[in-house]
Amino acid sequence: MPIVTILVAVLLIALGIGSWIEAGQTSVTALIPAFFGAPLLIAGLLALKPKLRKHAMHAAAAVALLGALGSLSRAVPGLMSDGPLRLATTVQLIMGVVLVIFIVLCVRSFIAARKSGALD
Repeated sequence: MPIVTILVAVLLIALGIGSWIEAGQTSVTALIPAFFGAPLLIAGLLALKPKLRKHAMHAAAAVALLGALGSLSRAVPGLMSDGPLRLATTVQLIMGVVLVIFIVLCVRSFIAARKSGALD
């Protein structure tokens, strides 16, 4: 899971930087995916050390949960509006979906680790 965490982090950082550039480099809020990607990257790198893996991955899951809740709570109303699909809504939706998938993978990994006794 540390490698998956690092890949998700890099994806979010790229999404944030890409949306910031697309938004004309005027809105710092376009970088929000990168702001969630950075702590995920740190957690992923820390999780490469077996001694830190359990805590780092739980921290990564917590960051991902906050990011998914925040981004989807903004994206869903934007999707429901009658107006055109905005860049911000699209980025929020992508971020939310990526993070929900990551959370599911984390939970599956935690369950497998518990069953194998790796967390004892």
